[in-house]
Amino acid sequence: MTDKFTVARLVLDGDKFELLVKPDPALEYKMGKRSDISGALVSDEIYSDANKGSRASSEKMMKHFKTTDSADVAKQILARGELNLTTDQRRKMVEEKKRQIVQFINRSFVDPKTHLPHPVVRIEAAMEEVRVPIDPFKKVEDQAKTLVDALRKILPLRSETAKLTVTVPPQFAAQSYSVLKSTGDLRSEEWLADGSLKAVLDMNASIRGQFLDRLGAVTKGSAQVRED
Repeated sequence: MTDKFTVARLVLDGDKFELLVKPDPALEYKMGKRSDISGALVSDEIYSDANKGSRASSEKMMKHFKTTDSADVAKQILARGELNLTTDQRRKMVEEKKRQIVQFINRSFVDPKTHLPHPVVRIEAAMEEVRVPIDPFKKVEDQAKTLVDALRKILPLRSETAKLTVTVPPQFAAQSYSVLKSTGDLRSEEWLADGSLKAVLDMNASIRGQFLDRLGAVTKGSAQVRED
């Protein structure tokens, strides 16, 4: 394959279906950033082996996709199958996924000695040392466990949970609700008789300081917070 086109592939019960696609538009379609598939296709041919130019049979398409319409089959191949990335695409996606994983670890784990998050540069250095491969398509959370297990050999990491009871005055209750909902796990909420909002939420201890800063900014420092 070249930088001008690449292959999307889906294997079902041993039967292989391939498309020739344009790298960047195909990736945009697969990532949900493009809704029109036509601009991502080099051609609408469905192959059993694109390199050999072997076309997939109508019988096998009907068996697996319940249609022989090439546009419908192409959508399924690109959405459900594997897209061969160009070298540049893979490098950029791996770098971005690595950045997201580092941020996740920084937010979700602390140093047991200090009860504070490890600095991002320290996590990055440790990841370079353990050399766990990054999958650009896998979710951050799905890769985190394997990575954290590997990192713990050289970097002390512990997940700590803080349980906070927050009471927000009536005039700031509505604005504060989105902050509460987007931070940690909102365990309960109660609207008091005077219009105040009382909420109990669990969150990773490492983001407690960030949460208190956000809440303080919204409520002008008037919220009451108790750690249980």
